Amino acid sequence: MQRREFMGAGAALGLGAALPAMAAAKDDLLEAGVAAQAGAMGAGSLTAERLVRSYLARIAAIDKAGPRLNAVIELNPDAVKIARELDRERKAGRLRGPLHGVPVLLKDNIATGDAMCTTAGSLALDGVRARKDAFVAAQLRTAGAVILGKTNLSEWANMRSTHSTSGWSGRGGLTRNPYALDRNTSGSSSGSGAAMAASLATLAVGTETDGSIVSPASTCGIVGIKPTLGLVSRSGIIPIAHSQDTAGPMARSVADAAYLLAALAGVDLADRATAAAAGKAGGLVAALDRNALKGKRLGVARNFMSHNPAVDAAIAAQFDVLRKLGAELVEVEVPNANKYDDSELEVLLYEFRPDLEAYLAEYAPHAPVKTMADIIAFNDKQAARELRYFGQEHLVASAAKGSLADQAYHDALANNQRYAREEGIDKVLREQRLDGLVAPTGGLAWLTDYINGDHYGGSFSSPAAVAGYPHVTVPAGYVHGLPFGLSFVGTAWTDAALIGMAYAYEQATRHRRAPGFPASVKA
Repeated sequence: MQRREFMGAGAALGLGAALPAMAAAKDDLLEAGVAAQAGAMGAGSLTAERLVRSYLARIAAIDKAGPRLNAVIELNPDAVKIARELDRERKAGRLRGPLHGVPVLLKDNIATGDAMCTTAGSLALDGVRARKDAFVAAQLRTAGAVILGKTNLSEWANMRSTHSTSGWSGRGGLTRNPYALDRNTSGSSSGSGAAMAASLATLAVGTETDGSIVSPASTCGIVGIKPTLGLVSRSGIIPIAHSQDTAGPMARSVADAAYLLAALAGVDLADRATAAAAGKAGGLVAALDRNALKGKRLGVARNFMSHNPAVDAAIAAQFDVLRKLGAELVEVEVPNANKYDDSELEVLLYEFRPDLEAYLAEYAPHAPVKTMADIIAFNDKQAARELRYFGQEHLVASAAKGSLADQAYHDALANNQRYAREEGIDKVLREQRLDGLVAPTGGLAWLTDYINGDHYGGSFSSPAAVAGYPHVTVPAGYVHGLPFGLSFVGTAWTDAALIGMAYAYEQATRHRRAPGFPASVKA
C-alpha cells in the first residue's frame, strides 16, 4: 500500500486529525499483552474499539511516518467496525475467550476473505482478494481477535531468489529494523517481527519454512514459535512446501505467544497434517510455569553457535541463567546436520510449484496468474519494479522440476526426514537423555545491502524446520544495541514443554526492551 492509499484508509476508518494526538500519547497498554488488555476490557477501562484506534494511530505515526518502518502492508478497513461489534458482545455477556477484542496482524501470505488483498508481497497478486479465509484466519475470528491488517514480508516468503534482500517485496517495499533502521529484519516474516517490536498490534502471525519466524523474531527482539508441523493448519496460506511450512505466533512475550498458538491450533479436514494435532493445544497456556526449567536436562548445541564471538560470549551467560533456574546443561552436537543442506532445497523446489498452483486455484481462481510460469512471465514484464534488486532463480528452478512422483523428490524427502529426525534431533535427545536443545537463534541483524544481498550469521533454524519439530525463540539480550534470541528446540509435539521452559527463562531475565528507532548503531 502506498502512503497516499494508507492515509486515505486512515481517513476512511474515522481517525482524521486525531491521529497525531493519539499516537503521541503514551499508552502502556499498547506495549502490554493479552492479559493486561483483556483485564482492562473486562474492567471497563478499555474497549476493543479504543484499542484498535490507538494501534491504527501508532501505525500511522511510526510505521508510515516517523521512523517509517514499513512493516504493515495493508489495513483492514473493517477493523473498527469489528471491534465495535465485539464490544457489544462483551457488554451483552458473550465472551469468546482471552483474545476477545485483541488486535492481531497477519503476514500477507495468509488469506482473508474480506476487503484486504493476499499477495505474498508480489505485484502479480496486487489487488487480488482471496475468496475465503485461511483456516487460521477463521480460527482468530472465532476466538474474537480483531484482524487489524497484513504485514509486509520477503516476497514469496523469501523463495524467489538466491540473492535476495530479506524484508523486501515488490508490493510492500523494504521493512526496516526498529533497533537500527539501516539493518535488516531478516525474513521472511519481517513485517510481523518489526510490528511486534514496535508495538503496532498486540499479536502477529508469521509463517516459516526454515527460519522465517524464529530469525526475524530474534533480530527484532521478540518471541517466536515455530510449532510442530501439523499443530497449525496451512490451508489458505500461500505456500512454499507442505513438508515444512507452518504458521506460528510472534509476540512480545511467551505468554502472548502461547495464547495466540492456542487460538491458531486445531484440526482442519483440509490439511491432513493436522489430524495428529487433536488434543495437543490444550496445555499450551497451562505450560506457563516459572519453575518449568527445574530438573530439565538440556543439550547445548555447540555446532549451532552464532559465529559471532560477541553473541556467543553473551549467550554463555544465559546458559548460566538456565543452570540457576534448575536446568542441567550438557555439551552436545546435533548429529548429521550437514547431510540435508542440498536435499532440503531440492524438496522445497519440487513442492513449491504444485503447492502454489493449488493455492491459486482454490483461493484466488480469479487472479491474473494461474501458474508459476505466469508469475515468472509477469516478473519479466515488470522487471523494473519486481526484479530491480534481485532475480527469480528459485521460481525458475521450481518451474523446471518434475512431478512429486519423481524418485529424486522422494529420495531427497526421505534423506531430510531421516537425518533431521531419527538420526538428528531425536538421536541426540535419546542418547543424551535430553528434554530439549538450546543455542543462540542466530547472529545479529546485518546492514541491508541491495547490491550484495543478505549475509546471515549462524542460524539454529534448519534442524527443527526440516524435521517439522517445534522451535521457540525468546529475547536473550543485546550486543551493540542489537537484540538476539535464545532457542529452545525439541522433538515432535513438545511445544508445551518448550513454551514452559522459554517462559521460565523469560520471567527470570526479562531482556526485552522497546526499540528506540535509531538510524544506525555504533560498535
